[in-house]
Amino acid sequence: QVQLVESGGNLVQPGGSLRLSCIGSGITFSRSVMSWYRQAPGKERELVAGITPPGHIINYPDSVKGRFTISRDNAKNTVFLQMNSLKPEDTAVYYCRAGYGGTDYWGQGTQVTVSS
Repeated sequence: QVQLVESGGNLVQPGGSLRLSCIGSGITFSRSVMSWYRQAPGKERELVAGITPPGHIINYPDSVKGRFTISRDNAKNTVFLQMNSLKPEDTAVYYCRAGYGGTDYWGQGTQVTVSS
């Protein structure tokens, strides 16, 4: 039974920071490609960042590059997304994704709202 649980979403002022966490279970986490996606109301879900089991970064879109950092701790079955210098346009539901055994698994998402 695969389960991905995100946490850390909150209301934050522009320029603030948040750190999202995603804990995986029912999966060989150390062999899974982990990613963060986000989806704002009325918009398509977009990739924010991905990371391979060895820790290689897949990509950062220009909209978050230099502000967001993805990392993982395989010993704790956890992937993180550090978000700095947050902007109102970063407001979205952030989802954790695991790729393993040819299948994608998704968490329920955590809400990030950037507003003054």
